Amino acid sequence: MNQMNELAALVKELEEQLVICTRCGMCQSVCPLFEQTHKETDVARGKLALLDGLMKNIFSDPNGVTQRLNKCLLCGSCAANCPSGVNVLEIFIKARAILTEYKGLSVLKKIIFKKMLANPGTFDTLTQWAGWFQSLFMKSESNAQKTSCVRLISPLIDNRHILPIARTAFHKTLSPQIQKAPGSGLSALFFTGCLIDKFLPNVAHASVKVLNHHDVTLIIPRGQGCCGIPALASGDRATFTKLVDHHLDLFQKDEFDVLVTACATCTSTIKKLWPTVYKNPSNSVKNQLHTLSEKTMDINQFLVDHVNPDFKKDLSTTQQKDREIVTYHDPCHLKKSLGVAAQPRKIIRAAGKTLVEMDGSDRCCGMGGSFNLYHYGLSSSIGALKQKNISETGCRTVSTGCPACMMQISDMLAKKKKNIKVRHPMELYARALADKIT
Repeated sequence: MNQMNELAALVKELEEQLVICTRCGMCQSVCPLFEQTHKETDVARGKLALLDGLMKNIFSDPNGVTQRLNKCLLCGSCAANCPSGVNVLEIFIKARAILTEYKGLSVLKKIIFKKMLANPGTFDTLTQWAGWFQSLFMKSESNAQKTSCVRLISPLIDNRHILPIARTAFHKTLSPQIQKAPGSGLSALFFTGCLIDKFLPNVAHASVKVLNHHDVTLIIPRGQGCCGIPALASGDRATFTKLVDHHLDLFQKDEFDVLVTACATCTSTIKKLWPTVYKNPSNSVKNQLHTLSEKTMDINQFLVDHVNPDFKKDLSTTQQKDREIVTYHDPCHLKKSLGVAAQPRKIIRAAGKTLVEMDGSDRCCGMGGSFNLYHYGLSSSIGALKQKNISETGCRTVSTGCPACMMQISDMLAKKKKNIKVRHPMELYARALADKIT
């Protein structure tokens, strides 16, 4: 009983945020998980009620609350459509951290987060080794998505179509000329992110080419690691805070006007969660986090709103000769959390593509980070709807600004044997620039 009282006291820290919810049910209409299960405990209102009950010491099963709380995509659809302005994502993430601190992490998660993810150098080495040996367990497929499948069907894999680890991670290609490229415009620190660095380095290379083309002074610090969202989503706020500290020290070495990323989730995490979920920051750290948050933006937004390139002048030839149909998927963390939607579309059109909007372009693709690992059946059902909407546009390419979304959509398209490529807007724009130059 004393333990439950202790947990209730911890959860009470969220009381001011929990009481804002009026239980109106608007979250039901936009929750992709509720659309599949029709269970009240799967929607934000139901989860908030569970936390409210835990705070009042009504429940005696914190494990059950944790399971229900973790069954969430963290897509932010509920928060974006809440008439009361409940910050559902922040509440859920803080609640997961409170419950994890109370219950502790599993042995496996301790190894993954505290021994691997929290140490960028170790994480780089382990993923490099995994890349060397992945051919023993994976077989490449001949498809537009360039995915791989396991050689033997495993219930742990569920016949996923997986993007393989890149042969050479982006950070391995950093030369002094790439790491610090002088320009006459604004100075930008480029935050790579784990998935782009290790699975989709072409996105980083394309981003560098585009920023160089527009004469942006580019800074790419060596030794970057994860933004911390995988650990935070599992409630490991200590590892999250350690990773934030690592990057704050790293970024202090250079002066820059903006921090840009090509990953929607990294952008949202640095901008929204680093300042609000960091554990017990000092005043100086608070100021650092606030300043960094103000400087952080998505690379599409940075180019369109701040660099303001003359797209027509740059790509007029390409626009005439290449009218490939492209559709765009809005990453949840980009549109719903940051309000960035028009800028990636402008980049796609600037690349000389015909943009055809899909139905439900801002509906979650079903990835949700670790949600895809623990609830792959539900993740696939949500992803199948996205695949259908993409295919119905008649596009040759689907573009999106989130590497995790790129992985999920690649999986869904590969399963249906669709000849549709998955590309980041930066890849499309960099290719158009190359065509223009040649």
